[in-house]
Amino acid sequence: MKVFFLLSVFMLLTAFAQGQSLEELRRKKEKTNEQIKYTTKLLEEAKKSEKQTLNKYKILNKQIELRTNLITGINSEVVVLADFIDQNAWLVSSLNSDLEGLKKEYANMIVFAQRNQTNYSKLLFVLSSNSFNQAYKRLMYLRQYTEYRKRQAELIQWIRDLIQVKVGRLQQQRTEKETLLQSKKREANQLNNEKKQQGQFLTTLQQKQKEFKKKLREQQAIEAQLSNEIQKIIEEEVQKSKKKARETGKTSYEMTPEEKLASGQFEQNKRRLPWPVERGVITDHFGVHEHPVLKNIQVKNNGVDISTAQGTLARSVFAGEVSKVFMVSGGNYAVIIRHGKYLTVYSNLVKVQVKSGDKVSFKQSLGTINTDSEDDNKTVLKFQIWKENVKQNPEDWITR
Repeated sequence: MKVFFLLSVFMLLTAFAQGQSLEELRRKKEKTNEQIKYTTKLLEEAKKSEKQTLNKYKILNKQIELRTNLITGINSEVVVLADFIDQNAWLVSSLNSDLEGLKKEYANMIVFAQRNQTNYSKLLFVLSSNSFNQAYKRLMYLRQYTEYRKRQAELIQWIRDLIQVKVGRLQQQRTEKETLLQSKKREANQLNNEKKQQGQFLTTLQQKQKEFKKKLREQQAIEAQLSNEIQKIIEEEVQKSKKKARETGKTSYEMTPEEKLASGQFEQNKRRLPWPVERGVITDHFGVHEHPVLKNIQVKNNGVDISTAQGTLARSVFAGEVSKVFMVSGGNYAVIIRHGKYLTVYSNLVKVQVKSGDKVSFKQSLGTINTDSEDDNKTVLKFQIWKENVKQNPEDWITR
């Protein structure tokens, strides 16, 4: 029985660990599928315009990235299921072998009992004892032997039931694996089609290098303006701090308890901040990287670009105070919100709903994200996070 107990514990622990792994993989797969559906929706909207644009190309690149991740996830799921199948197949084989051994042992016990253990012989076995103590021991032996036979019969039935359950689970897992392999094949075919579109896009877009260089200069001007405004805000705060320090007779000014609380709460929510839009996908990442079309040209993004649907509202990722609302190059607005020593920046807005000095709450609407009708109706929020004058990667802060 000890062997069977250990075997049961092993099976439960293995099933629990692998079940958790499968559950996590399936959650990720479901989330990736939702993102692919959304990028597909954005691409369908963009296709209403026949123009081949950089934004459309970026969304397609994101679609390819997501589908590649999906296929990788499916592969991982197949590997876990294959391990499950191997373990269950081994377990069924071992249980069948053990069952055969138990059945033979039980059959031998029954035959022996039928030959030697009639009611008369049992009574004679007890009464032929040399002492009362020996008779008692013989009686206890007969009871234990009967109980042992009963447990053997129960154990045989338990193993039969377990085999039935494991065989059913094994068939289910093989079906799941086959379904996954078929899904992987479909996704791989779709990925190949998207990569062909990507190549065709790139060929067309590379013929518009002058246009992209012009847009790049415009975007660099907007980034510079945003950085300047942030520096002004920081400098204003420094001057205020110096003034308050002089008024209190201190050599340096410390943040107020409210400012410290805001900073601490913001930091505690790293990797848990909500997205600054209800739905969207990141189509341009933080930092310095190669331009998607222009060769040997690097671009610098102080935050992330989030592509979303027309009419989407930008929202505050955390409670804070609006430090500034101003117009940037190109005619759209930017909103800067302070959260203690942290700043969040939301640009490319129209119909702004807040003003400087306003207290904003978690997920409060700030304004509508501009839709560029001249660029296949692209709707992109440019989002940044600063810790005073140090740029942060928003992807390290917002929830995954």
